[in-house]
Amino acid sequence: QVQLVESGGGLVQAGGSLRLSCAASGRTFSSYRMGWFRQAPGKEREFVGGISRSGGSTYYADSVKGRFTISRDNAKNTVYLQMSSLKPEDTAVYYCGSTGGSYYYTDAYTYWGQGTQVTVSS
Repeated sequence: QVQLVESGGGLVQAGGSLRLSCAASGRTFSSYRMGWFRQAPGKEREFVGGISRSGGSTYYADSVKGRFTISRDNAKNTVYLQMSSLKPEDTAVYYCGSTGGSYYYTDAYTYWGQGTQVTVSS
């Protein structure tokens, strides 16, 4: 069992930055691939980025490539999403999840956090 808790969301102006954190319980954090997704009102949950177990490989949606950076600290059981050059279209609830398989599809994820709201004003 893994429990995930996101934090760091909030209201920011376009062009600004935020760093989201996702803290995991349990001693098996380093055995999971981790991912960030987001869901805007009326839309499906979409992939934002993923990171391998060691943190050596990262993957991003085209819409955030070059602006967002995923990292993890296995000693702290935490994965981060650094978001820069934020746009109003980045407004959504952001979720972290753990997967033993694909990064890209929600069905592959076993555990999810409760989400944190990010609002970008124009």
